[in-house]
Amino acid sequence: MAKIRVKQEESLSIKFIHQMKVGANRRLDLYFFLPKEMGIGPHSLNEEEYYHSAITGRRSYYSSALHLPLVQSRFASQKKRTVEEFRLYLNLFAYQFAVAIETDSKELGQIEDAEEFYGALNALYELVIQLLKKFRRNEPSDPKWKSYFENADNYLSWFCEQRLLKLLSRAPRSSEFSEIVENVIGLCRSEHEHRKSKRYNSLHTVEDPNRISNKMLLLRRLIQQGVVLKDEFKVLGVGLKKMTTGFATAMVMLVVSALIIKAQGVFSGLTIALVLTLAVIYGFREIFKEDIRNALWRVIQKGRPKWSRILRDTTSQAPIAKQLVWMDFMKSAELPAKVSEILKRRHSQNKLDAEVLHYGIHTRVTQKDFLAGYTTIQEQVNFSLAPFARYLERGKAKIYREQDGKISNDSVERRYQINMILAVRDDKDEVQYARYKITMNRSTIIDVSQSDLPDGIPEMD
Repeated sequence: MAKIRVKQEESLSIKFIHQMKVGANRRLDLYFFLPKEMGIGPHSLNEEEYYHSAITGRRSYYSSALHLPLVQSRFASQKKRTVEEFRLYLNLFAYQFAVAIETDSKELGQIEDAEEFYGALNALYELVIQLLKKFRRNEPSDPKWKSYFENADNYLSWFCEQRLLKLLSRAPRSSEFSEIVENVIGLCRSEHEHRKSKRYNSLHTVEDPNRISNKMLLLRRLIQQGVVLKDEFKVLGVGLKKMTTGFATAMVMLVVSALIIKAQGVFSGLTIALVLTLAVIYGFREIFKEDIRNALWRVIQKGRPKWSRILRDTTSQAPIAKQLVWMDFMKSAELPAKVSEILKRRHSQNKLDAEVLHYGIHTRVTQKDFLAGYTTIQEQVNFSLAPFARYLERGKAKIYREQDGKISNDSVERRYQINMILAVRDDKDEVQYARYKITMNRSTIIDVSQSDLPDGIPEMD
């Protein structure tokens, strides 16, 4: 598996996924090169607003044994474990099961070719059956254990049914794959009957979409207990910003005071001319005070992290990792030398002027062991490109062609290409790089592909 995976998440979002073990020290930087023809830059996009509205992350414990009989290995010796340990292992499996199905179904939903879609749907159908069987094979009989199992079973059954039905509702039309469709529908019906026979949900809850949806959200949060890490978010530089504001105000007032003294020397006594002059001076003070403060803050803030995050175990409240986060626009001259070298690899027709949006995250994982059974944490960060899309132009051009004396035309969509360079460094190791090309239009991401790097540039494993 690659150290860091980058993939398309939905129609207008991408995400990167990576895992870190105990004691990891990783710095990860993403550079988005936005062609200036897109109209996106510091003048039109506030990077802090973009971070809070379009970037979402999920950090949790992780086990690579998801597609193995994890429940058997974890639950076989139930009598030797406490209820809390059982719940933690159960939640880990159920959560990763749900995330895997969610990820696979989103990727499957982007496939337009009927043969490829139904082949992948059949593989997902078989995987769901296999995992549900393995999960239910170890259903406990003790009531104090069983309630946790039933919550997870109820949610996984409902979630798998919803994901499969959603895929079928958007599936390419084809009569050749009716058998696969029938199999998937049969599985959805059997899961509905399974929940009904177990009396997991009341009749009123099942018949009310709002009630069943809210109940499943609650069960999802219960499953995440002990698996998803709690984050404590903090804005950095608040005190420094106040000091910058005070310094800028002092500088402006120094100039204003000098001008007032000068004006009083020019105009003898309190005259209308003096009053008007003072009004103009104070007016300019209000205009330039904000500009001077913002200019000073940009200089002081440059290169500094804007936010910090502490990740805690939700069960023990022990700190698991600390993170520093950067988000800013950069000038081309400020880019690392190897990033600039990678960018020069582009074809001549793609060498357009671009604005550089930088996202960085530095993670230090605790040196202490995690809870028993956990050795790795996983981070997934989603970037929505919808704020970019609103600046893009719709396709207005037409291509004309002639055949047998008849002239026809085809509408052409306007496409844009964003280069993205990823740099990652673990501890004191050499920085490794990867380059991706994101092709998008106003409504969707058309393609995300990885490109070759120049010779001599360390490529990410």
